[in-house]
Amino acid sequence: MAERITDATGLAETHPVNRPLADPALAACPGCDLVQRVREELEPGASARCPRCNTELRRGRKDSMRRTLALTIAAAVLYIITNTTPMLGLQVVGRESFTTVMGGALQLWKDGQEIVAVLVFFAVVLAPALQIGFLLLVILGCSAKRPGAWVGILLRYHPFTQTWSMIEVMLIGVLVALTKIAELAHVIPGEALFCVGGLVILLAAMQSNFDPEEVWRRVQWVSPEAQPSPGNLPAERTAR
Repeated sequence: MAERITDATGLAETHPVNRPLADPALAACPGCDLVQRVREELEPGASARCPRCNTELRRGRKDSMRRTLALTIAAAVLYIITNTTPMLGLQVVGRESFTTVMGGALQLWKDGQEIVAVLVFFAVVLAPALQIGFLLLVILGCSAKRPGAWVGILLRYHPFTQTWSMIEVMLIGVLVALTKIAELAHVIPGEALFCVGGLVILLAAMQSNFDPEEVWRRVQWVSPEAQPSPGNLPAERTAR
């Protein structure tokens, strides 16, 4: 078992017992840890799967960075509209009342549901913002000739924000609530409600087009002296 060697800053040092392999085609399966050689470039839509557990190792994507950038910018625009315009309105005996996504979380807090309010704010407002912001910074950072190590740090935390981003859950809850209160009051859909539907689609499209392997191939390592140079790569690679 390799020992992890760190310096005073907590970063990994280059050491004989902790040295990366020079062949970037080698990949460990996240499902069963089987180390295998995977073709670096795949046809768009094609995927490489582990022969032991059938976990997807890599998927070919066409023009991943540009497509992801366009989708991320569009998602950011819809996110701003979603959180700045009314989502729903109710009309009862001639009176109208509108609320926003943030307004719903604040109302829960005022009603004494602090835990629910914090969860709604985190899963519906903060996590999607971090998901879009992290991915946008990663894509823009990769436009540099040699992206800094901070790009890799953001990329590591991006899956966490993706897991906790639950806009689609909120959308389903809103639609269920609409069917229950439709008989009691006149419901007025706001602009934000339609933007939420579009945002759910854009977030899914972002993740479908994003290729994290391409980012890791570009990003500068935390220990630059340990990064294999192009001259040290194998001349031939076998795809499995």
